[in-house]
Amino acid sequence: MKNLKQIHSQFIKFGLHNTQFAVSKLVEFCAISPYGDLSYALSIFNSIQNPNHVIYNTMIRGYCLSSSPNLAIHYYINMLFFGLQPNSYTFPFLLKSCGKLLKPHTGKQIHCHVFKFGLENDVYVHTSLINMYAQHGSLDDARMVFDKSSFRDAVSFTALITGYVSNGHVDDARELFDDIPIRDVVSWNAMISGYAQIGRFEEALSLFQEMRNEKVTPDVSTLLSVLSACAHLGEIRIGNWVRSWIEENGLDANLRLLNAMIDMYAKCGDLNIARSLFDGIQEKDIISWNVMIGGYTYTSNYKDALEIFHLMQLTDVKPNDITFLNIIPACANLGALDLGKWIHTYINKHYQDFPNELLWTSLINMYAKCGNIKASKQIFYCMETKTLASWNAMISGFAMHGDAKRAIELFSGMGKEGFKPDEITFVSVLSACCHGGLTDLGREYFNSMIRDYNITPQLQHYGCMIDLLGRAGLFDEAMGLIETMGMEPDGAIWGSILGACRVHKKLELGEYAAKKLFELEPDNPGAYVLLSNIYAGAGKWEDVARIRTFLNDKGMKKVPGSTSIEVDGLVHEFLVSDRSHPRSNEIYEMLDEVDGLLDRAGFVPDTSEVYYDVDEELKEGVLCQHSEKLAIAFGLISTKPGTTLRIVKNLRVCGNCHSATKLISKIFSREIIARDRSRFHHFKDGFCSCMDYW
Repeated sequence: MKNLKQIHSQFIKFGLHNTQFAVSKLVEFCAISPYGDLSYALSIFNSIQNPNHVIYNTMIRGYCLSSSPNLAIHYYINMLFFGLQPNSYTFPFLLKSCGKLLKPHTGKQIHCHVFKFGLENDVYVHTSLINMYAQHGSLDDARMVFDKSSFRDAVSFTALITGYVSNGHVDDARELFDDIPIRDVVSWNAMISGYAQIGRFEEALSLFQEMRNEKVTPDVSTLLSVLSACAHLGEIRIGNWVRSWIEENGLDANLRLLNAMIDMYAKCGDLNIARSLFDGIQEKDIISWNVMIGGYTYTSNYKDALEIFHLMQLTDVKPNDITFLNIIPACANLGALDLGKWIHTYINKHYQDFPNELLWTSLINMYAKCGNIKASKQIFYCMETKTLASWNAMISGFAMHGDAKRAIELFSGMGKEGFKPDEITFVSVLSACCHGGLTDLGREYFNSMIRDYNITPQLQHYGCMIDLLGRAGLFDEAMGLIETMGMEPDGAIWGSILGACRVHKKLELGEYAAKKLFELEPDNPGAYVLLSNIYAGAGKWEDVARIRTFLNDKGMKKVPGSTSIEVDGLVHEFLVSDRSHPRSNEIYEMLDEVDGLLDRAGFVPDTSEVYYDVDEELKEGVLCQHSEKLAIAFGLISTKPGTTLRIVKNLRVCGNCHSATKLISKIFSREIIARDRSRFHHFKDGFCSCMDYW
């Protein structure tokens, strides 16, 4: 613009500012170029005594491309008022402006003018009419324009196909697509992207195969749609072919394609290739960082997701809402509360004028999973516009913290606010009843879900109810519910029955449930170990030995227990008897001190847990070295007295550690918030929020 203004001054100096051809070039640059200035174009336009139709067309086009497309119509009206006749260059951008404004009545008026000036058979005007009606959702009008035309080229076919696709009528689009005499790459792209956008990825890839068979050369748009479909389907074979084609045709420097390939490989599970492609990009944009962070989060590699995010913070690239939607779940799953708080502060600073309910809902979930339910409540009750997802997140938060009362109160409140619960809501409500041992209320909500809300129970709903009944020892009712489910129970359901049988010492039913679980998950050692625990509880040591021998012969090992704790923004992870930490000596010194204090307080470890607690490290003599106790010891030496400790365990906390942690909270005057695989435990002053029911 600086150079343009210098040229403009030269025009004035030499008297060319009264020459319409010269001035039209100035207006064109200012109005249309991405480096131009529409307000400067307007000032030039206002200085012209009698603008011709070329200059008017340029202004119409400029406003069509701007954030004020309504002004394009204003200039068209002025053009007519001053007796200038529109031409084939006027209507395409005028109709595009109408499409943006979503004013069907204005669009139809412009359509009448197209007939009035005899331009209905102009190829560009014809295509623009179809696009305009399609944008308004007036597909019948769009089809009428198409059918009444005296000609039909690939462009008009593609315009109508795109209209059908964007309005969700993909089958109509496919029918029209099959009628195209000569299909170019644009029409193929319209169909492939259409299938991909509505989640019909198999059909998108099938159509791509047809395109290859017809020897049509794909372009960047084609490849982006195909890579997206491959990512969603985990179809790495076709993804590899696309990558080879990209490299052979010299498109491997295209950043959009590189980002799409990173996303595809990450979601297909090949994180090594995804990372190598990512590391090879010299100038990474925000999308590059987002797809790599998202890929790690998608595949549950949360620590790697945090690592990439920290690397991003060292660059000039600023995070956006997509970045946070990818990284917040990683914080939630690792219990990385400090980083979550930093993200919350950043969002408060940069997104107050652009509210994103998804971000706030994600933060509610993150704080709940990191053990800070107070912060979750604060965000929820401060949200100006709540969504069903935000209500669900808050109810789920109360449920996982064992606060069934508040979860149920909130469930009642959402109905009063006009929100209708969905399947996810009832999973959270039933889970709250399960954690609180509210059997009668759980039955009531389960029946209400079917009767009052016409929601068909899914496996998760049945799983909650069967777990609730099993914990209460109501095995006949639980088995009766399984028989009437109308679907095959999964491993989680049989696992909950098996776990309840261990608690209530139901040997025969436990054997039956274990048999069912073996059929569904023959390679899952947890089922065998759980049955072994039931045998151990019944004193059937020969059966215990038989199962243990079987596990050893098969080389099946239980998932090791691990516990993480965040200190000063860094997440530290511990395994049973772990000595890999740099401060290992200090940790074990503190552990000895803790055990001594527990001993003086009268704590006696229950060594029988070693034999039959499925969810704990099953090695006699290492009860004091369980991963959660190592994490707590590290927290005690790494934080100031009185600091709340938050730990996250991948398995169910064992009875020994639960009892020990209650005493530790009293001895050291610390609140300890522990998240295991199913719920939270708030330890304080020698008590736990779960009231020893978990």
